[in-house]
Amino acid sequence: MIFCAGLGTRLKPITDTLPKALLPLAGKTLLEYQIDALKMVGITDIVINLHHHARKIVDFIRQNKSFGISIRFSDETDMLLNTGGGLRKALPLFDSSDEPLLALNVDILSTINISDFILSWRNDYDAMLVVSERLTQRYLSFDNGRLCGWKNVETGETRGNGNGKLLAFSGMQLLSKTFLNQLQDFESEKGSVFSLIDFYLAYCDKANIRAYEPTDYRMMDVGKIDYLKQAEQFAKNLSFTQVQTAALASSPSSSVSSKPDSVAAPASSTYSSVSSKLK
Repeated sequence: MIFCAGLGTRLKPITDTLPKALLPLAGKTLLEYQIDALKMVGITDIVINLHHHARKIVDFIRQNKSFGISIRFSDETDMLLNTGGGLRKALPLFDSSDEPLLALNVDILSTINISDFILSWRNDYDAMLVVSERLTQRYLSFDNGRLCGWKNVETGETRGNGNGKLLAFSGMQLLSKTFLNQLQDFESEKGSVFSLIDFYLAYCDKANIRAYEPTDYRMMDVGKIDYLKQAEQFAKNLSFTQVQTAALASSPSSSVSSKPDSVAAPASSTYSSVSSKLK
């Protein structure tokens, strides 16, 4: 699932007439970068949630013939539901297999090796979150790699155990189908509008929610208009990497890379393994 429903208020005035997902950078939209990254690891079934300028996103996908894969829409035009509520509403659109669900924010570009992330999944995990050591205000707290709390380092506010290893969330996660079912109970208790972070913190004392720290990992949150020039350069580099990766993926001599920002792509055997994790 790609979260595309946000208002993009920090990107005004651009988002007065354009949804954040369709923001162009280096010749491609934010949404295209995410779709391309998912397609490169063999993911061909995607759900997108919609709210702000929803029609424009639908038209864009249809004009591009769904980029040759299955893309379905979860309509939030009546009410913006945040990430947790949006994922809860989209549950009927996911298949009934036991495979975990990959969910990510449309406005975070990164060099993460998604196949490595997926292949790190273990069946005893309820969720696995991409995190990193970087400067921010709000952190997730982990005890031996397991989520135990949250901390705002500027205000001192904590939730749960805020004394663990502090890591910043990067907007990408895997969730087990069993754990996803808990969203319905959380909605019944808290209402239909809630964030995934609130959901994780409510269940972290009893759910196995793990940290995933990529190596040689770079990311950029394209959420602020002041960062657009920097984001344009980041996107140029990312676009080049994706093109080179796609080319190598089709080559018989391609091999698995241990570095997320390398142009080397997973071999076909790795793609088969990824497909067995996510359908």
